Amino acid sequence: MPAPPVAGLDRRLFLTSLLGVTAAAAGLSGCAEAGAAADEAALKAPLATKVPPGTRLKISSYENFQQIQLKLAGLDDLPFEVAEWLNIGAGPDVINAFRAKSLDLANNAGIPPIQAFYQGYDARIVAINVTRKPNYLFATKPGSDIRTVADFKGRRLAFSQGQAQGVVLLRALKEAGLDYDDAELVPLTSNQFLTALQSGQVDIAPLGISQAPSYLKQYGGKGARTIPTDVVDLLNLLWAPAEVLADRDKAAAVAAYIPYWAKGAVWQYEHPDVWNREYFVKTQNLTLAQAESITALANKPYFPPRWDEAIAWEQETADLLAEGGYVKKFDVGVLFDRRFESLAARAVPAEYRR
Repeated sequence: MPAPPVAGLDRRLFLTSLLGVTAAAAGLSGCAEAGAAADEAALKAPLATKVPPGTRLKISSYENFQQIQLKLAGLDDLPFEVAEWLNIGAGPDVINAFRAKSLDLANNAGIPPIQAFYQGYDARIVAINVTRKPNYLFATKPGSDIRTVADFKGRRLAFSQGQAQGVVLLRALKEAGLDYDDAELVPLTSNQFLTALQSGQVDIAPLGISQAPSYLKQYGGKGARTIPTDVVDLLNLLWAPAEVLADRDKAAAVAAYIPYWAKGAVWQYEHPDVWNREYFVKTQNLTLAQAESITALANKPYFPPRWDEAIAWEQETADLLAEGGYVKKFDVGVLFDRRFESLAARAVPAEYRR
């Protein structure tokens, strides 16, 4: 069930209640302690060129997305064993799975690694796919009179600090000239957004473009609408616990997986008709028209040979959160394992490298 709205909640108390961490667990000292758990020398060692036999990884694949993509693309011949594909997608859930050692590699946006660092957990980014068009739009509750982001003032906004949707909301508020305190940020996780909208617990929630068609089909006739913006969430990334990357065999498997991940994204982009039928229609229960409307908004994948832009974007994101008191300011360079920097770009045609 969605958490109840909380008015006037202090931002640091909000962080504690939302993520279940204490103020003492946050901050740079905690991060230093987490970093000590991994072998720093091993984290700087050259990557092995082959994956040793018997190497296994546990990889996230929310709603079977990754397995289906790799199978359709003919890329399911991975040179290591996938011990388990975990149906995990949300950043907070991924962090918890990392902590529990039940997950080795995950696909997320840019904010979960920042959140993990703030919580004192050491994990590193190993691959980057840059997205140039918005992946999210804002949906209103049924019967709402909200039509622009400027109308968010004084309203209740669904806010997930540990997920991409949270940063998209903060960036949209900033672009509209609104301060964080101009609206009530209701702490929820993204899987609670739809229920919160339907019940009127919140006035606005950021939804993925794939969620919007079904929401509007159900509630558009009751006055719900969507509010697109030009706010993008630049980073789609792979990341892994530092202790996994300090393991030479597992690091080799991660390095071997990255080209498959990149090629799979390219295949999906180049075969929208197959993807619409085999994924959206057959597994997500969307109509073909709904699937086509989502695919029409899809980002062309780009895998930069250098991560400078990605690091600058991640720094802006961390600074934005720090301005609101949600995290402490830090240098995000520590989040990137640059041993893996060029692997994705080298695996794809030139038009997908930038």
